[in-house]
Amino acid sequence: MLYSNVPPRILGIIPARFASSRFPGKALASLAGKPMVQHVYERASYSRYIRRVLVATDDERIAAAVRNFGGEVRMTSPEHASGTDRLAEVASAEQAELYVNIQGDEPLIDPEAVDAAILAVYGDESVAMGTLMKRIADPADVTNPNVVKVVTALTGDALYFTRSPIPYFRESSGDPGAYFKHIGLYVYRRDFLLHYPDLSVGPLEHAERLEQLRALENGYRIRVVETEYESLGVDTPDDLDRVNALFCQTGAVPAD
Repeated sequence: MLYSNVPPRILGIIPARFASSRFPGKALASLAGKPMVQHVYERASYSRYIRRVLVATDDERIAAAVRNFGGEVRMTSPEHASGTDRLAEVASAEQAELYVNIQGDEPLIDPEAVDAAILAVYGDESVAMGTLMKRIADPADVTNPNVVKVVTALTGDALYFTRSPIPYFRESSGDPGAYFKHIGLYVYRRDFLLHYPDLSVGPLEHAERLEQLRALENGYRIRVVETEYESLGVDTPDDLDRVNALFCQTGAVPAD
């Protein structure tokens, strides 16, 4: 269902850098005959509400690859500490009402999940940003520090993000289905995004190394939407092999 009252100026931004400690140049890694960043770009373009998609990078090799497949690219500073800082630079020059941070290592990103996060923020002006969560099915993910967990209020706002297993079940061992993992896609309002680089890094972000905690520690609301989308990020060459196999099995083309 297409919502006609959603603002027309929604910009999808894919932050992409060449440097990576575990997989240098992964944005350009070949996946089914295309660079990975192209798959992300094309799938983001299937969103009902994103009107433009661009890649924000500090590397001319990535910029050249994007131009080669006809995508839009913006060169940004190499000094940014995070993808959010890179988005803030783009937002300072590109007018939009909402900005969607689409991870450049998610070649199977679900456009419907993107749209759900957009609607959650658009529908409540008091919410500074939005993101996604998925119910955990694998018990091993509960205690895995690489799987970030999130707990929310009854309103749907985030209470906390952590690498630890929360909530703690005092009376029982707990049900893995009661835990939610965070899916790292973000939607920002412009005023918040422009202000983000000036926010103080608090002790929680410092301890967990999770930049979304900066918003919570500085008093901003994050709306979290449950999704069935299973995040399949590419952090290593082995991840790329797994995603490549899945891509070949499914075709990985979103429905119209």
